[in-house]
Amino acid sequence: MEATGQHAAGAPSIEAARRAFASGDLSSTETICAKVLAGNSSDWRAWALLTETALMRDRLDAAMVSADRAVALAPTNPIALVLRAKCLFVKGEARQASAATEVAARHAGEEPDALDAVGAMFGLLGLQQQARELFRRAVALKPGVAQYLFNLAAAERMIGALGEAETHCDAAIACDRRYGLAHYLRSDLRIQSGDRNHVDEMEAVIAEGRLAATSEIMLRFALGKECEDLERWDRAFTHVEAGCHLQRRSLPRDPATEIGEVDAIIQAHTRRWIDAAPRGYTGAAPVFVTGLPRTGTTLVERIIASHSAMHSVGETSAFAAEMRRAMAERPGGSDLEGIGRRYLDQATAHRVPDNVRFVDKTLENYLYCGLIHAALPSAKIILVQRHPMDACWAIYKAHFRNKFAFSYDQTQLADYYLAYRRLTRHWRGVLPPDVLMEINYEDVVRDQAAASRDIIRFLRLPWEDGVMRFHESPAPSATASAVQVRRPIYVSSVGKWRHHAERLRPLRERLAREIPEAELA
Repeated sequence: MEATGQHAAGAPSIEAARRAFASGDLSSTETICAKVLAGNSSDWRAWALLTETALMRDRLDAAMVSADRAVALAPTNPIALVLRAKCLFVKGEARQASAATEVAARHAGEEPDALDAVGAMFGLLGLQQQARELFRRAVALKPGVAQYLFNLAAAERMIGALGEAETHCDAAIACDRRYGLAHYLRSDLRIQSGDRNHVDEMEAVIAEGRLAATSEIMLRFALGKECEDLERWDRAFTHVEAGCHLQRRSLPRDPATEIGEVDAIIQAHTRRWIDAAPRGYTGAAPVFVTGLPRTGTTLVERIIASHSAMHSVGETSAFAAEMRRAMAERPGGSDLEGIGRRYLDQATAHRVPDNVRFVDKTLENYLYCGLIHAALPSAKIILVQRHPMDACWAIYKAHFRNKFAFSYDQTQLADYYLAYRRLTRHWRGVLPPDVLMEINYEDVVRDQAAASRDIIRFLRLPWEDGVMRFHESPAPSATASAVQVRRPIYVSSVGKWRHHAERLRPLRERLAREIPEAELA
């Protein structure tokens, strides 16, 4: 929303803070906001900006405090309200976040910035149709704003309106040809062809040398995808490698920390710990599909969700949020039944139909398989595996915003993959076979019917032919594979790493420390 009010010459201003934030300079944003508040502690706009910087720094408590101050000062302002909703969502309080977003929507009026912000929040909640409608209204009111057009395209991608999404990406790029996110989204909407691609256009934008690092990163990954579609293998790898190099400079955390977390879980969640754990909540049997990114988890989730007895809640992060809340409230012990009950309440906040089970496809739940079983003994867990080299190449060439810090360096990626492999072997050894199922992506794409029957049998559901037509489902998908799951199963991604075998040598050699060479062939 446009700021109002005059500022004395040289005085810190909200406009300056917003410019710093837009450029990605969080420290300057925070410094300017602190000076603004020193002069006027009632400026809700400064508190709102501090909410956003705290969220980007993963300082959730500080973000919540700032958001509460903003709402207290501007109780009907939709931007303040939606930022508080976002904090609630990140905390894992989906039901409260949904209610707060509805309140923000009622105050959005016909202000494009507010409509866009509330739409983005509906998108986070997985309510893509509501998000799309708000983005449409924002674009209609102010058609020349690249961000509104991009957000509309992103919502359309998630509901499968891929042609319309491409049109709106084109429009966003026409408004701002250096808009990296729009280039990245557009590259993913279809398989690029020799006569319909954007390689020359994107390379020309990079060659101008005027891109912010964040935008160049997105263009590099987009170019990697398009060049691979065109089978320009060496050029694809060069762009991906350049994007990874740029991204490593601004990683939010040390990748070694993530590996340490995995090994700590293996040490703590033993079979003895699981057997001795307090009784969890047995009144529901959710299904958790999990695994590393880009390994086929969305494919498996869509197969399951195509069964009439199942409903997908997408990627909720609700289990990890409830676990963190429980640890903060009771550091010396754990109320596993309470964790299970509260998780179910949050995960089903978005109107799961009665008399159906739900499937949760939060990737990082592979860290919590032991806790999931302890808190929800009737739950089923499906771990999706993929050939090590294909999995790692698929991860390396993808961009993850503020997640998976290990994915931008070949050796760090290999080290994390090995830690993940140790963890999944650990779960195989400590969880009952009727609780945990492992399935290989390659088996699903090579024999869809057999793999689907195995999955449905494991879930103790009757067979339905509809699970073979998962790609026809109109249900939204907010994952990185939202485009791929609109297509029937294909095998073209199997073995794709081989086109880059020489340049992936550091990855392969690191993996070979623990994985037999035959498994890497």
